[in-house]
Amino acid sequence: VQLQASGGGLVQAGGSLRLSCATSGFTLDNYGIGWFRQAPRKEREGVSCIRRGGSTVYADSVKGRFTISKDGAKKMVYLQMSSLKPEDTAVYYCAQSRWTSYLLSCSASNFHSWGQGTQVTVSS
Repeated sequence: VQLQASGGGLVQAGGSLRLSCATSGFTLDNYGIGWFRQAPRKEREGVSCIRRGGSTVYADSVKGRFTISKDGAKKMVYLQMSSLKPEDTAVYYCAQSRWTSYLLSCSASNFHSWGQGTQVTVSS
C-alpha cells in the first residue's frame, strides 16, 4: 500500500490549491481516505475524509472552503482548497483507513499508511 500527496505550494490568502493523493496497492473504492495536516509546533489534525461509499466529513475550520473527492478508476483522491487562510499553512498528508467500514470515524487513529506529505504555505 502506498499513498503519495502532491500539489502543495505557496499561495496568497484567498487563493486556491488542489492537492492530489495517488494511491496504489489496494482497491480505493473499498477504503476511506483521509487528509490530515500538521503545522510547525502543532499536533496533527484531521482536515477531511471520504468514506467507503463516498460520504464526506470536514473539520469545522475548513467547512465550506475545502472539498474532498475521489476517482476510483484513476486511484486518486483530491482535496480542493479555496479561500485559503494563513492558518491553513501546514504539511498535508493523505492516509488509508485501516478498515473498510462504510461508517468509519475519521479520527486519525483509524488511518494508516501515511504518505509523504506536501507543504502548503499561505501568505497573508
